[in-house]
Amino acid sequence: MTDTTDLRTPTGDAGSSRPLSSLKLDELKQLAGTMGISGTSKMRKSDLLEAIRDRGNGSAARAERAPRRASSQPTTPQNDREQSAPVSAPTSTEQQAPAQQAERPAGDRAPQGEREGDSAPSRGERADSGEGQQGRQDDRSQDRSSDRQDRRQDNRTERQNDRQQDQQGDRQGGGNDRDGQRGNDHRADNRGDNRGNDRQGNRNERQNDRQGNDRQGDGNDRNQGNNRQGNQNNNRQGGNDWNDDGRGGRRRQRGRDRKRGRNRADDFGDVDTQVREDDVLVPVAGILEVLDNYAFVRTTGYLSGPNDVYVPLGMVKKNGLRGGDAVTGAVRALREGEQPPARQKYNALVRLDTVNGATPEQAKQRVEFSKLTPLYPQERLRLEDDPKHLTNRVIDLIAPIGKGQRGLIVAPAKAGKTLVMQSIANAITTNNPECHLMVVLVDERPEEVTDFERSVKGEVISSTFDRPASDHTAVAELAIERAKRLVELGQDVVVLLDGITRLGRAYNLAAPASGRIMSGGVDSAALYPPKKFFGAARNIENGGSLTILATALIESGSKMDEVIFEEFKGTGNWELRLSRQLAERRIFPAVDVNQSSTRREEILLSGDELKIMWKLRRVLAALDSQQGIELLLDRLRKTKSNYEFLVQVQQTSSIKLDDED
Repeated sequence: MTDTTDLRTPTGDAGSSRPLSSLKLDELKQLAGTMGISGTSKMRKSDLLEAIRDRGNGSAARAERAPRRASSQPTTPQNDREQSAPVSAPTSTEQQAPAQQAERPAGDRAPQGEREGDSAPSRGERADSGEGQQGRQDDRSQDRSSDRQDRRQDNRTERQNDRQQDQQGDRQGGGNDRDGQRGNDHRADNRGDNRGNDRQGNRNERQNDRQGNDRQGDGNDRNQGNNRQGNQNNNRQGGNDWNDDGRGGRRRQRGRDRKRGRNRADDFGDVDTQVREDDVLVPVAGILEVLDNYAFVRTTGYLSGPNDVYVPLGMVKKNGLRGGDAVTGAVRALREGEQPPARQKYNALVRLDTVNGATPEQAKQRVEFSKLTPLYPQERLRLEDDPKHLTNRVIDLIAPIGKGQRGLIVAPAKAGKTLVMQSIANAITTNNPECHLMVVLVDERPEEVTDFERSVKGEVISSTFDRPASDHTAVAELAIERAKRLVELGQDVVVLLDGITRLGRAYNLAAPASGRIMSGGVDSAALYPPKKFFGAARNIENGGSLTILATALIESGSKMDEVIFEEFKGTGNWELRLSRQLAERRIFPAVDVNQSSTRREEILLSGDELKIMWKLRRVLAALDSQQGIELLLDRLRKTKSNYEFLVQVQQTSSIKLDDED
């Protein structure tokens, strides 16, 4: 009896106990405090075990009489409240009462006896009559199985407690659902009725909740060889397999398996972003790309690379970072001989210095792009620079461009759209140096990319056709996000996209299928991202503009290209149409003057210039496309500027408008 008391400690549950060697250091300190042992804060586990055993040996003789004295105590108001609650302890509580009271100090024996005596008033007489016999029977069973339980408990505590508890809950709750539900109801009722108890009652309740899973895990092992009373104890505890989160063990384990491998940001969950005094920091800079659960600083362009820097999502939210921000900061350099963590592929950003050239605090105050007010283009982008550059002069006359224009260069293959885009790009950098030019080449030939990089004085962002479709979409999205961030700062941005049709094809391949397939094999969900890209063009009220001129491929013989073009046909407010017939006759620029125009051009042109252009339009409309462009090019070659040409048209034209006398 004394050896069993020294090696095991009660847990407060229904007839269950645990060896002292299986308790953790904090639990041993708490047990020592309840037994009146002082100075436990600096003791080791072995010293605590020895002190508890010594105290248990000294109080074993007194503890044998404590249950009988407790049963004769008068009923207190606290006991009256507890008597109204349902019976929460199974039958084995009376069996283990002498062994449990043996390890408690004299000051705690009487209250514990009161609670145990009042928790089951309906069984009081039966418990008093058979208490001694049941206690001796339980002590003998504990002596026989103590060594085997010690070995099992030592092995189990070294493993992961959560996984072992879940498995124990599955084994216990398999066939005892009805009784387990009754046990859970009793436990819930006891918690609800004991809310108004004193501090001692609340502390015992919390201790019982924390140790509930361990107690029920030992129940089956201890009572395997017992009689009908042991089986009743097992049945009462069978359904009590709930974990701390309120879910069953099997369901909790299934949730863990489901989460495994799905969140790519889990690899960076333990990234240390604190800067220490001995750390060596390396400055980095790049464009921020924000994805679903993580972000990266693209240091080598707009495509992902091996030198990219991982940015924790907490840093993104804390500083109000957005995709497309040009950020500068620092990363921690590896020391000599130091290896990066096995799960960490990219270096993490530990310090954020600037965001778009400003401090992170200033970046938080900027307005969002979606909240800016869009207007029609009101300020003109003049392309005329050299008298010999006829392409820019024709566009200025037929389809003038304004800041914030959203236009399509509609052209079949081999119609000269690449030369037109290069002329527009060079004219913008020459005549409008305040505009930030971005040329986005998607699914383009590598030699075209090189040609643009050498001939255009602007930012060229490319993804050639030999790269996967996901790279095409990533480049386009990051480029338009970068343009939006510049517009938020009040800058004028011009984006030349080549081309919108190939971007739609890339999204059709990369985007997940929605199941709604249009004619030509185009997924209906694949057309929204290109529309979002193209719809970002707008003139912002009170400063800033985003101009997007994109090429659209027609007459290619593909039904998919026709469907994509039809989706974008009515979204723009500027259109320049090129003709293959004119290009085959080597008439450049091969512009169809009758089908090229600008919406609300009266906002961009002055009153006199608008009247002259209408007279010119009437003359060109009477001719076919080839005669019209040949007449226009012939007159432009004879003049040095568009102003001189318009004056000549006004003097020689016999056409009168309705408002002219």
